[in-house]
Amino acid sequence: MFLRSPEVGDRCYDDKMYEAAKLLYNNVSNFGRLASTLVHLGEYQAAVDGARKANSTRTWKEVCFACVDGKEFRLAQMCGLHIVVHADELEELINYYQDRGYFEELITMLEAALGLERAHMGMFTELAILYSKFKPQKMREHLELFWSRVNIPKVLRAAEQAHLWGELVFLYDKYEEYDNAIITMMSHPADAWKEGQFKDIVTKVANVELYYKAVQFYLEFKPLLLNDLLIVLSPRLDHTRAVNFFSKDAMQYASESKDIELAEELLAWFLNEDKKECFAACLFTCYDLLRPDVVLETAWRHNIMDFSMPYFIQVMREYLSKVDKLEASESLRKQEEQATESQPIVYALGH
Repeated sequence: MFLRSPEVGDRCYDDKMYEAAKLLYNNVSNFGRLASTLVHLGEYQAAVDGARKANSTRTWKEVCFACVDGKEFRLAQMCGLHIVVHADELEELINYYQDRGYFEELITMLEAALGLERAHMGMFTELAILYSKFKPQKMREHLELFWSRVNIPKVLRAAEQAHLWGELVFLYDKYEEYDNAIITMMSHPADAWKEGQFKDIVTKVANVELYYKAVQFYLEFKPLLLNDLLIVLSPRLDHTRAVNFFSKDAMQYASESKDIELAEELLAWFLNEDKKECFAACLFTCYDLLRPDVVLETAWRHNIMDFSMPYFIQVMREYLSKVDKLEASESLRKQEEQATESQPIVYALGH
C-alpha cells in the first residue's frame, strides 16, 4: 500500500530521521512539521521561516523555545513577538525565559513588543515587574509613560517587594490611594518624599488624622517648610487642635536648636496668634535661650505681665542666687587674704 508523504514524513520524524522528514514535509508544504524538524536539525533560521509560513501559535512557541535553548536569542525574539500578543500565552513564555535565567533577553523582547499594534496590558505589566526586579532604574520612566496601561495593583505589589518607594507613591497617586501615598512618603522620606507632590496629595487624603501626622512629620523632617504645609492644609485643619498639636513640638525644636532668634520669633508668633498660654509655656521651654530684657519689653508692650511673672520670678531667683554666691566667694577671698597678712614672717637664720 502506497503511503502518502505526510504519513511517511511523520514516521521518519518519529524515528528521528530528520533529513528525510525535512524533504517530505517540504514537499507537501507542511510548514508546521517542517519547522519542528528543522529545529531538531539545528537549522534555526530556516525553522523561523517555516514557522512564519505555518503561522500558528503552537509552532511559534516550539521554535521560540528551541531557539532559546540554542541561545539564538535574536531568532527567539522574532518568534516571541508572535506569542506575547496572546495574553493567555504570555505567562508560559516569560517563565521559559526566567527559569533559564535569561532575564536580559526577556526584557529586550518585551521592550520590542510594546510597539506592536496588538500590545496589551499584560505586556506592559510584566515588563514593569521585570524592571522592578532586574532594572529598577528603568521602572520610573516606564510607569510615567505607560501607567494607564499596566495592572496597577499587580505592579504596586512588585514595587513594594522591591522597596521602590518613589515608584510606589507614583502608583498610589495614579490609583487614587492618596492615604497610602502619604503614609509611604512619611515612612520612607529619603526615597519617596517630594515637597510639591506631598502637598498636592495630602489635600486629597480621606483620613483627616493624616493631616496632623503630616504636621508632625514636617516638624521632625522638614521644620523649615512647615509653614508652606500649613498654608496648604489651613482650610482643612481644626485650627485650635493644630496649634495645640504642634506648639509643644515647635517649642521643643526651638529649645534644641540653641537659636536665640528662633526662640524669640516663636514667642512673637504665639502673641500674634493670641496664644498666651503657649507664650507662657515657651518662656520655660526655651528658658536658657531667652533674654530677660527682651521678654520684659515684649510682655509690657502686649500687656501680658501676668503670664510672664512666673518667668521673671525664676529669673530673679537665679540672679539673686548668683549674687549670693559671688558675695560668699568674695567674703571667703577676703578672709583668706586677712589670714595670710596676719601670719608672722619667719626668716631662716644661717649658722
